[in-house]
Amino acid sequence: MSAIEQKHVTADEAGMRLDRWFKSHYPGLGFGHLQKLLRTGQVRVDGKRAESNTRIAKGQMIRIPPLGVELRADDKKNARPKSTKLTSDDRKAVEDMLLFEDSHVMVLNKPAGLAVQGGSGLSRHLDGMLDAFTDAKGNKPRLVHRLDRETSGIILVARTRQAAQELTKAFRHRNTRKIYWAMLAGVPKPYQGRISTFLARNDDEERMQVVRQGDDEAQHAVSLYSVFEKSAQKLSWVTMKPVTGRTHQLRAHAAHIGHPIIGDDKYFNIENWELPGGIQNRLHLLARRIVIPHPSGHGAIDVSAPLPPHMQQTWNLLGFNAKDYDPEADDPDETLIKR
Repeated sequence: MSAIEQKHVTADEAGMRLDRWFKSHYPGLGFGHLQKLLRTGQVRVDGKRAESNTRIAKGQMIRIPPLGVELRADDKKNARPKSTKLTSDDRKAVEDMLLFEDSHVMVLNKPAGLAVQGGSGLSRHLDGMLDAFTDAKGNKPRLVHRLDRETSGIILVARTRQAAQELTKAFRHRNTRKIYWAMLAGVPKPYQGRISTFLARNDDEERMQVVRQGDDEAQHAVSLYSVFEKSAQKLSWVTMKPVTGRTHQLRAHAAHIGHPIIGDDKYFNIENWELPGGIQNRLHLLARRIVIPHPSGHGAIDVSAPLPPHMQQTWNLLGFNAKDYDPEADDPDETLIKR
């Protein structure tokens, strides 16, 4: 693609997030590249600046600058087909991650190290693996949220467009509970608290940083935390709940209060801190549990993920027992936390 193009939003695409629209039409376009195009105003919707989470409507015009990627999802005749073996391997790998499944949704336990979506230098990612579940009509399961590559745990996947819209609506209206487990350096005080900052992306370091309200691209971010167990004053098992959904939010917030997550290569900022022997230097962050209304309108999805192997090793070393955890008693609740 070498020139600016304009595309109309179809009826079937109404309600989609703008970033997912681009992912559908231009799967080779990295998320970071798209963010840069949006920030600089090169991508526009009906002539106006837009954000990655902008909801598009039928008939709107999307301005597309030169992207440097040619392959479109709807131009499969030019695509190089995946081998049958690769598709089979991807399907089995995803099935091995299944925690819950019905005709509307799949709940997966993503392993640490697997990227959710494609990017520079990535040849294998969850979104691509879901191609193996494309049905005869060309419908493919849809991701409805993300996890960082090194974060393990729960990922929701919608099996239909309607389910994707309902789940996305629940996230947007914060009608959901997401609980994370983390191992932090030191012990936060108070033992239960609320972290409220403004975050903005630092492109040079590929990380988020705490900024002042009103700064360029500053977004309000709120997280709740509760210390569940501690090992002297060296380490603490903490449950964390993101009230908002900013990139790297929990990782940036943990570092901001002086207790970064163990194994976090982007945000661990304590000089001369030594990792206790026997603990792997890998990100100790698990998307532990999600509670969200079922997209059918009946009941709720409530699923928990087990500790990944490297975190289970740490729990064993410290004598922590995940079975001691009471999710109802220890869910950080904003109404109980003094501001």
